[in-house]
Amino acid sequence: MVTAQESDTTAVKALEVLREALTAAGIVLPSLGADAASPSLNLITLGRVRADVALRLADVIQRGCA
Repeated sequence: MVTAQESDTTAVKALEVLREALTAAGIVLPSLGADAASPSLNLITLGRVRADVALRLADVIQRGCA
């Protein structure tokens, strides 16, 4: 598992891990991608999603935090 504390985390690696986790949860974020405009910041673009997908994502996060 990749944590936010790892200093060598790249946006590409984080993107791969996030995409795998979302896929396992049955969630697709169509606009998910690495932000090429600021590579030194290692930003990930989550993009826009429909309301039902946002609710499914929130449910998965809430269950994981319980």
